[in-house]
Amino acid sequence: METVYLNGDYLPKTSAKISIFDRGLLFSDAVYEVISVINGHLIDMERHIARLERSLGELSINAFADWSSISENLVAENGLREGLVYLQVSRGVMDERDYRWPAPDTTPTIFAFTQNRVLIENPMADRGMRIITRPDLRWQRCDIKTTQLLYASLMKMEAVAAGIDDVWMTQDDMVTEGTSQNAHIINRDGVLISHQLDRRILPGVTRIEMLAQAKAMGLTIEERAFSIEEAKNAAEAFVSSSTLLVMPVVEIDGRHIGDGQPGKHTRKIRYNYIGAVQANHSKRD
Repeated sequence: METVYLNGDYLPKTSAKISIFDRGLLFSDAVYEVISVINGHLIDMERHIARLERSLGELSINAFADWSSISENLVAENGLREGLVYLQVSRGVMDERDYRWPAPDTTPTIFAFTQNRVLIENPMADRGMRIITRPDLRWQRCDIKTTQLLYASLMKMEAVAAGIDDVWMTQDDMVTEGTSQNAHIINRDGVLISHQLDRRILPGVTRIEMLAQAKAMGLTIEERAFSIEEAKNAAEAFVSSSTLLVMPVVEIDGRHIGDGQPGKHTRKIRYNYIGAVQANHSKRD
């Protein structure tokens, strides 16, 4: 039986219960983080903690915990070798439903769990992702990692219905990001273009190391928005996230990117990214 963490206790997932008046349930008044686990190690934990605490601060949720210990304990309890750890924090439980926040000293709900997932040997890395573009109709604070994921979920289901892999969202014909990934292209001049950090996208943790690896390869980096047409005419396209690491995109709205195969630069960035995070933990061991 999988072990989860809830408000200070480690318990079987079937025993974990959350109040029906939790603000996470009633208003999506909650934030979360997802951390990759490779070879039993948490990847980029310090950066994930920093982003989680920033999200909490932006919503004025006063939650404090030893996030690293919780995550490490869950990895050990569940024998997780490769997959994900989710940390979810809501503002807490109300006496009754009310738009207004409860008292500042309300105890937040802290919930965490693990999920087995193939990350390194994901077969999509060999075939590449096929995506479609759709308008970005999310709220305008996409830089906060909240649990308001309904629109992203709808877009993922639209992708499934269309028989493709995912959606890139757009504002005024400019790509913002994927449903749960940062979006990037490499143009025909070999320049890697990635949307600048602002309120329109989530500041991806994987994106940080990905850009470092691309720069080490000698690629020029431009942090700016790019258009749908620019993406379709790019030499390569790819996404980055904790769930997919670095994943090539080979088709956008039915048009092949480059030769319709995962690009050579993207393949190398993925290979170097995986090597870097594994080497980092080998040194610690």
